[in-house]
Amino acid sequence: MMSRNWIQQIKFMAAGAVLCIFVASCGARKKVYSYGIPPDGRSTIESPSKDTKRSGNTMSYYADVLGVSPKDMNNSLYSFIDNWMGIPHRLGGLSKDGVDCSAFVGMIYQEVYRKNLPRTSRDMAEIVKRKYDDQLREGDLVFFSFGGKNIDHVGVYLHNGKFVHVSTQKGVMISNLKDAWYYKYFTRCGTPNI
Repeated sequence: MMSRNWIQQIKFMAAGAVLCIFVASCGARKKVYSYGIPPDGRSTIESPSKDTKRSGNTMSYYADVLGVSPKDMNNSLYSFIDNWMGIPHRLGGLSKDGVDCSAFVGMIYQEVYRKNLPRTSRDMAEIVKRKYDDQLREGDLVFFSFGGKNIDHVGVYLHNGKFVHVSTQKGVMISNLKDAWYYKYFTRCGTPNI
């Protein structure tokens, strides 16, 4: 029969393992409810149809969605986004089986900009040169606090108030920063100082 101390040690180790999973995800603090999911009827952008992809008009599609000329867009960024669009959210995930917000942003920065970011959204927020939201440029980071006062979500700014991120229910998607749902939880933005 196991002693009480042994059982308490096992419980403590299990709690530590669970804590490590949370720390390795978007932010170190999570609430039980899902974040980043606007109430029904809010604006989200679907990925291009397969017909659009086959015809090679992916950049034109995103240019139309964002209201910019394709020449003002980073082709590598939108190719990366298009390849990940709709991939589901998975806490601590790093693959197309599921990814969390900070891993997705980190992969964008590695693949598109050849720069490394910290793993968590909270740590990313500590290394940005802050900007006002009207100063944002493509590739800047936008941060949210859905679970309280600590930052627990991050996305990459695109153009005209739109940003790409990983929603817990819809996966990788493009949303509007000015949507009341997101703007309510918007806490910081800026360019990574790396």
